[in-house]
Amino acid sequence: MFIKADYQKYTLHFKFEAGTSRGVLTQKDTYFVKIWNRDNPQVYGIGECSVLKGLSIDDKVDYESYLANICAELSDFEFSGDISVVLNELIGNQYPSIQFGIETALLDLLNGGNRIIYPSPFTDGKAGVPINGLIWMGAEDFMRHQIDLKLEQGYTCLKLKIGALDFAKECALLEYIRSRYSPEQVTLRVDANGAFSTEEALQKLDILSQFELHSIEQPIRQGQVKFMHRLCRQTPLPIALDEELIGVMTYKDKASLLDEITPQYIILKPSLLGGFQHSLEWIKLCEARQIGWWITSALESNIGLNAISQFTAVQQNTLPQGLGTGQLYTNNIDSPLEIASGKLYYTLDNRWKLPSFI
Repeated sequence: MFIKADYQKYTLHFKFEAGTSRGVLTQKDTYFVKIWNRDNPQVYGIGECSVLKGLSIDDKVDYESYLANICAELSDFEFSGDISVVLNELIGNQYPSIQFGIETALLDLLNGGNRIIYPSPFTDGKAGVPINGLIWMGAEDFMRHQIDLKLEQGYTCLKLKIGALDFAKECALLEYIRSRYSPEQVTLRVDANGAFSTEEALQKLDILSQFELHSIEQPIRQGQVKFMHRLCRQTPLPIALDEELIGVMTYKDKASLLDEITPQYIILKPSLLGGFQHSLEWIKLCEARQIGWWITSALESNIGLNAISQFTAVQQNTLPQGLGTGQLYTNNIDSPLEIASGKLYYTLDNRWKLPSFI
């Protein structure tokens, strides 16, 4: 079929100041891509190109003009149904978030344009995906309030952002949880976003291990491969690579990184890694090496989150996933996604309410 493509920029507004070790977020720009059959414009697919400032390798000044050019090239393009041709030959690995958005829109179009990207019991409303409750950085009282709220809501896995507060205060928050809940009752993860220096990393991991954590994400800044390998060998608690994977786009380089570092886990963020084709490569490489993995959204709207959650559901990974970010925005896209008792569901009682510009 011959297709047409267009995009629309959209600014998401956070409900609160979302703190990370890299700073505080109050809003985030994203881009919605629409692709349709030239001869049947009523049927269309939607994807999201979501860039994280200062983190995505395609956070470039020419990003929007490049996306506009891709949409222009896709208009009147004869699409055979082979998405890899579009991703590899037309877009390329320099713009992974555009790969993700275009891949999602094409999958949506091929499945009838109903926002069903990967049909499964999840999209039938018959199964939920277990997720962790995300605790954002902020004042100690703010973080403690989040912790209490997530536990009341039925989460059995919490992930705390650390690295911006005083380390002793962060440990006090972990002690607060452990004084009330055993590791069998509540699984704890922490995410340092590369905040620890190489000089202090192992000592801090030793201290954190007393709280019987499931894992720590990216304890040191990415790009320090030799030290990260040493840290993964000596660590008293499992390490999960996150930012370390960004920009590693070829199959050979993915395999080399895993072999050089030998982590306990990796975190897959399709928007940052080039979409589902690249994520599947990481998964296959990890499973061959007995490295654990789970999937996390990266501040997308419900358009991107929908695609990631459906992809996650068909992988049948039993670990809690990081898919709870749909509640962050005041102006998110209304969707069937709903969280209940620590699981994400695709609820058939709810419907998509897309803005008029899509």
